[in-house]
Amino acid sequence: MTEHDVNLFSDQRRSNWIRLRTLILLRWVAIAGQLTAILIAKEAYNLQLELGLCLLAIAVSAIGNLVAMVSFPENKRLSEFENMMMTMFDLLQLGFLLYLTGGLHNPFSILLLAPVAVSASILKLRSNFILGGTTIVLVTILAVYHLPLRTQAGAFLRIPELFVFGNWIAIVIALVFLSVYSRRVTNEMNAMGNALLATQMALSREQKLTDLGGVVAAAAHELGTPLATIKLTSAELMEALPDGSELQEDASLIREQANRCRDILRSMGRAGKDDLHLRSAPLSEVLREAAEPHKDRGVKINMSFEPIEGAGLGQPLALRRPEIIHGLRNMVQNAVDFAKSEVWVESYWSPDMITVRILDDGPGYPVHMLGRIGDPFLRHRKTGAARDNRQSYEGMGLGVFIAKTLLERTGAELSFANGYDPQQRPAAKATPRGAIVEIQWPRAAVEQITAALGENRAMKI
Repeated sequence: MTEHDVNLFSDQRRSNWIRLRTLILLRWVAIAGQLTAILIAKEAYNLQLELGLCLLAIAVSAIGNLVAMVSFPENKRLSEFENMMMTMFDLLQLGFLLYLTGGLHNPFSILLLAPVAVSASILKLRSNFILGGTTIVLVTILAVYHLPLRTQAGAFLRIPELFVFGNWIAIVIALVFLSVYSRRVTNEMNAMGNALLATQMALSREQKLTDLGGVVAAAAHELGTPLATIKLTSAELMEALPDGSELQEDASLIREQANRCRDILRSMGRAGKDDLHLRSAPLSEVLREAAEPHKDRGVKINMSFEPIEGAGLGQPLALRRPEIIHGLRNMVQNAVDFAKSEVWVESYWSPDMITVRILDDGPGYPVHMLGRIGDPFLRHRKTGAARDNRQSYEGMGLGVFIAKTLLERTGAELSFANGYDPQQRPAAKATPRGAIVEIQWPRAAVEQITAALGENRAMKI
């Protein structure tokens, strides 16, 4: 799944989020509110309104709702264009009502913000520009052209022109702010949702690969007995049949194929038992396993393993959890993608902590993005020449986010930095002066204290 696929899926899904029935219900609420406001203004405050035209505008909205309820099924979901047209209709209908009831002198003019602010969270940028531009045009027209509000005595209800201009400025600023805010928050939520989905897919894939070994081991164990029976029976048939007969040759072939199946299952069983039982390995082997897929991509990967000075401890036995393997692998991949020629994977340990540092000799992280490293769909693209130098991977730009999420699930803390000094001249030979990723675990979180098959205990007699 590529980034384009995810974005396309997200746009299509967002466009089909809203059911027609939801907008119909909201429109009924708006119609009830408009009727209530008109009747109160007319009966309670004796305002002189164009009652016929106001009721006509509300009736058009009600008729549109009834037609939609009859014409479409209850589970109808609106497309991007349909959603925009529904919102556009609501805007124009509300604008016409405001024209009949005082324009921006009417305090209900603030309701013009509602359709656009809501649409910003579900529609594409082009649709939001159209709706936002339409709203600004409506507000501008209503500031100048409208039917004034009049009392029963014929007095005009108007606010000072300065306040009208202030209302216009306030509505335009609020429109832009709410639209941008709503869209940005929604985009971040969608990006996080897609990123978490990709993380779960990656973790599920690693878990399936781990579980596959157990399935292979079980199959090898269970098929061993019937194969032994086949082999024994074929041997007895060979002895009972005349020498050189065709049936004896068939029995010999059956025994040879049974032996072949035994050898295949034996090798598969060994690999499966390794994955099933050896759930831990020395830290160095776990790191080598994580870096293995990237050793032939044109970048040298240097590894070092040593205790922190004065610790005097042996190498820890780390759990081979899928989250750890996949997270470290993605971090190494990111370093290899951006390195010029070398990557360094260093590990240190103390009685309480295990630290892994991944460094490269590339350009490092962009300084203005350091605080956002680990956010989903955040990546700094390489130039065409840099991409052509070695085989690279096409993906969603989620490598660091997936790695960070998976590693943090195991109790790790990650920090990102640059080893690059702008005042320093480039070194003649490769040095770890690019991006630096430091991963720290509490030792108890990733270390298996006992042996893989458990602790040896004395038998009670």
